[in-house]
Amino acid sequence: QVQLVESGGGLVQAGGSLSLSCAASGIIASIDLTGWYRQAPGKQRELVALTTSAGIITYADSVKGRFTVSRDSAKNTVYLQMSSLKPEDTAVYYCYARSRVGGGAVYWGKGTLVTVSS
Repeated sequence: QVQLVESGGGLVQAGGSLSLSCAASGIIASIDLTGWYRQAPGKQRELVALTTSAGIITYADSVKGRFTVSRDSAKNTVYLQMSSLKPEDTAVYYCYARSRVGGGAVYWGKGTLVTVSS
């Protein structure tokens, strides 16, 4: 089992920056994929950024060039650095992890709300 806890959400003005953190605990040695999704009110959840254990990073086109995902293995933490924020970035941001064992189990944090005002 893996537990994911996001932090860092809040209110920011358009054009501003914000950094999110996701702290992982539990049996995390098997995680091979981790990153972030987001879901705006009334909309479907969408990919933001993913990073593999091999170091491959994928970004959604909508955030490419503005967001950066990174990991600190010593702290078992994944980060999402967001800049040039737009009102359409307003959403609940969810940390995500996938295990390479146990049938490819996936894990989600409870989410942290990011609100971008215009």
